[in-house]
Amino acid sequence: MSANPRIVVGVDGSPASEQALKWALDYARAVGGTIHAVAAWEYPAFYGWGGQGVPTAETFNPEEIAGQTLAQAIEKVAGTEPGVTITRDVVPGGAPQALLSAAKGAALLVVGSRGLGGFSGVLLGSVSRHVTEHAPCPVTVVREGAVAA
Repeated sequence: MSANPRIVVGVDGSPASEQALKWALDYARAVGGTIHAVAAWEYPAFYGWGGQGVPTAETFNPEEIAGQTLAQAIEKVAGTEPGVTITRDVVPGGAPQALLSAAKGAALLVVGSRGLGGFSGVLLGSVSRHVTEHAPCPVTVVREGAVAA
């Protein structure tokens, strides 16, 4: 492991992703690592259906929303003095591809078990399942409710 291991964590604003961020922060503090927090964004697939065009950046800006969500989650979980370096990345595209790309060269990838989509009761969401199968580094999946407040 490098002197300052880079820990990538996926953040989408869900409770599970906030718990993953908390877990990653605790781990980074323990091993002297840094956090690379990643939020992905894309236009929802239903835009453009039924004669409606894609909304403009002035009316709907998913990149801005993802950036705000990431900033709010970091503030909520880490506060103003996290004790470790946190870099932020707001990436266009799907979450699995964004996280796999960010995980290249990382010591660890941390994700929540379920994000904002999916079905209740499912142990792994589609993103966590995809990254565990394809990540270029070890992956930790933090189950919702598994981290003490």
